[in-house]
Amino acid sequence: MYWVETIVCSPKDGSSARLLRMLRARQELKRRDAGCVGAWVGSAPGPTSMFLVQSVFRTNGDWQRISNVIVETIDQQDGGVESQLLGPPLVGIFEIDEHDINIQ
Repeated sequence: MYWVETIVCSPKDGSSARLLRMLRARQELKRRDAGCVGAWVGSAPGPTSMFLVQSVFRTNGDWQRISNVIVETIDQQDGGVESQLLGPPLVGIFEIDEHDINIQ
């Protein structure tokens, strides 16, 4: 089973571009790790500023390890994304059969 992390978040007024850069940097770090199957960021169409952040990990251990690397490296450098958020993000972790995911 793969682990899929899904995050939906909104930036504070005026911080949309900065938050998007920060999210992309974290997704890039995840993609470089063999424990990550895929990672991407999407933005809502239209005038609303809302981001969808998804990552697919091989195991729970990979998700935990990579998340800790982000906290210990990127978050230490830029202060973390929390200060750029309008409110708490919606976060979910799901188990998905690896045969149901086709990432090219």
